[in-house]
Amino acid sequence: MIRLTAEQESFRRAVAKFVDAEVVPAAEAIDERAEFPTRLFRRLGELGYLGLRYPEAYGGADADMVTYCLFAEELARGSLSVAAAAAMQSLMGTYFVYKYGSEELRRRYLVPALRGDLVATFALTEPNAGSDVASIATRAQRRGDRYVLRGTKTWVTSAPVADVLTVAAKTSEERGMRSIALFLLDRATMRGITLGKAIDKMSVRGSVTGEILLEDVEVPAEHLLGGETGGVEKIGGILSEIRVMTAAISVGLARAAYGAALAYARERVAFGKPIAEHQAIGFKLADMLTSLHAAILMTYQAAAQLDAGNVIAREAAMTKLFASETAVRITDEAARIFASYGLAMEYPVQRYFRDARFLLPGGGTSEILRVIIGRDLDWDRGQAFA
Repeated sequence: MIRLTAEQESFRRAVAKFVDAEVVPAAEAIDERAEFPTRLFRRLGELGYLGLRYPEAYGGADADMVTYCLFAEELARGSLSVAAAAAMQSLMGTYFVYKYGSEELRRRYLVPALRGDLVATFALTEPNAGSDVASIATRAQRRGDRYVLRGTKTWVTSAPVADVLTVAAKTSEERGMRSIALFLLDRATMRGITLGKAIDKMSVRGSVTGEILLEDVEVPAEHLLGGETGGVEKIGGILSEIRVMTAAISVGLARAAYGAALAYARERVAFGKPIAEHQAIGFKLADMLTSLHAAILMTYQAAAQLDAGNVIAREAAMTKLFASETAVRITDEAARIFASYGLAMEYPVQRYFRDARFLLPGGGTSEILRVIIGRDLDWDRGQAFA
């Protein structure tokens, strides 16, 4: 059973009110224009939502993971595009400078990013290196007090608008993952950072995505985040949070799709009564609600485990796998309930159906997550049900 504190309940209501008033009315236009939601992004900064997971000293709220998931869920209910952009900013894009950067770097980049004044992102994937991180080809060569980076990154969230990037690169020719390091790049002050091909996506179109080309980019040594090795371990340190967050936005999208399908089924009449009263549709709605309930329970159970300081690599993988696949199924069933109108651009259900596909690769594909889960198939290790 999930028990939210009075403060968490109040926070959820505040976020939901903001989403209903400002995000939902803008969601259709954001999708149609495929433009970064600059106004809403800055509003999230003004309201302090981008800094939820960071200390108050840097403008954050020092909130727990359960609270962060409430924010992510409600935001995704309104627009998965906005939620995706906010997730990159508030986790991956800013985490590494906070965790491994100097106080000067935190003041220069983290603080304005949490206000929404700078757009931050994380660049790991390459044309020939996705889940296979060891195949990263981007190189960082030490030259005096600087590193010179060369390489290509792709599927970079917010690439066309990003001001700062945390980039993974190899510091030696050594095979494997040991020599991967993280660097903080500033597009305003470092030459050689250019935008490559923009990726026109069918889903989360407002979360703009593209390639980043690094051509002899000179990076000061102080922008090396945490040493020349151990980048994979540093990424792994936040991976469970990323996966649980992805589960939360999956729940938010699934809620939106279920709510739309239920409302439509209650007002659409066929054979003399609302289609919700026909068993074929009623059973669909019952299954959707059951799966949604299970995804919610898994998500907040995992978030609470993170707040308790537990290591939940397997549980986080299970949660993301189940919640994202559930969102795909629920959005599909919702579109089926709308029948022909599920194809009509005038109804948001077609956007929910498209956006759900975004959830499958983020935080690890379903296939990779099953590999992780399959490494340890013990039923009860005293963690998942603690």
